[in-house]
Amino acid sequence: MTEKTEIPAENYAPSWDSGDRDPLPLVGDEREVLTSFLDWQRRTFELKCSGVPAERLSDKGVPPSGLSLHGLLRHLAGAERWWFRIQFAGEDVPLLYYSDDDPDQDFESLDGDVGQAFAVWRAECDRSRRIVADAPSLDLTGVHAASGKPVSLRRILVHMTAEYARHNGHADLLRERIDGATGH
Repeated sequence: MTEKTEIPAENYAPSWDSGDRDPLPLVGDEREVLTSFLDWQRRTFELKCSGVPAERLSDKGVPPSGLSLHGLLRHLAGAERWWFRIQFAGEDVPLLYYSDDDPDQDFESLDGDVGQAFAVWRAECDRSRRIVADAPSLDLTGVHAASGKPVSLRRILVHMTAEYARHNGHADLLRERIDGATGH
């Protein structure tokens, strides 16, 4: 049996100095917990990009990977639109940073203004939040494009939280290569 000991503060993982994220709830209903975790992951990604000069956001700094913070930003904007607007809400809107001829343009075609890419991502996040807030139940379904089967809003929220968490891990490595900044 081990005695309970206090963990020294310096042994906890560091947070971003500008970490102005709302704390995650320890209790709450399902919608509050799921949306809080997704928003925390969204804000974490934004913090990973903050303070990086615009021209460095496109750095592909972890060879042989072709990932960059700019590419991740474009990818996540496209994922927000794809899951919430197209598959769940059934909106007829064009895909972002994708075409059949160039399916990987979110990561590979990094032309354009990074500030505009952030504006698009923020607008897609805002639209996703409105869709979730307006849904009377997390049991409501859209159509999963790959299978044609129903997909619940609950499943989409969990998927998008995992999507951001995975890419925040990538962003950790990319950011550390740019300027040494680390944290969660």
